[in-house]
Amino acid sequence: MPAASKSKNRRYTRVGLPTGPLIAWQYGGGRQLSRVGVLAVGGLFISTPEPPPLGETIKLIFSVPGGEVRARAIVRDSQPGRGMGIEFTAMGQEARARLALLTKRLSGASTPRKPPSHAKPSISGGK
Repeated sequence: MPAASKSKNRRYTRVGLPTGPLIAWQYGGGRQLSRVGVLAVGGLFISTPEPPPLGETIKLIFSVPGGEVRARAIVRDSQPGRGMGIEFTAMGQEARARLALLTKRLSGASTPRKPPSHAKPSISGGK
């Protein structure tokens, strides 16, 4: 089961994916196929032995339930031999909505429920 976390420094909940989905990404004319290690609405951690340097821009595409996500991103963390943390810089609204829904589902987050409309507080008299 995916592990969800949200630190005080992050805007979005992150979901760790032990065997994450495949992601195709492009940098400097080369194309790569890697696995997503951590998923969030704001970005990803992509496992790859030779990540691009910090600050470089990549294009990426991956499948999620309901369609695919195509985006541009900037490399925010580059760890040779391990992978890279990327931040999305451009993504369509529909793709962002699909990604948000998937992240929410995987993290186990649920929307608060309203009490039934017929439930009213009882006021009891002392009789």
